[in-house]
Amino acid sequence: MDEGRVTDMGEQREPDRLSVGRSTVDGVTVVTVNGEVDHHTSAVLREALVPEDPDAATRTVADFSGAAFMDSSGINVLIAARRAHDPAGRLRLAGVRRPVLRTLEIVGLSSLLPCYPSVRDALSA
Repeated sequence: MDEGRVTDMGEQREPDRLSVGRSTVDGVTVVTVNGEVDHHTSAVLREALVPEDPDAATRTVADFSGAAFMDSSGINVLIAARRAHDPAGRLRLAGVRRPVLRTLEIVGLSSLLPCYPSVRDALSA
């Protein structure tokens, strides 16, 4: 099964349930997530969110407005991504829909990862 890969926004490949794209806005990486994040697709999200250079002050906004579902695999990816951005970088979430937000709240991750209503809000915060 092709689980997809991360590409530029104009060249997204879609796996069965997830597409992830990357773009840059004002020097900030914006990762757009569409579909379901689960154990079959979480590697695609990890590739997009974990910076290649852990020493760089990487700034990332993850746009989850298109993510309808996320299980514990996605939680593990977000924890790894947050750690990879520390101490100099930052990871922010945008447009998190209620089902995914509920998962973040249950495990206490919503208090560690700032969530904003939109990408624009996350970029300007």
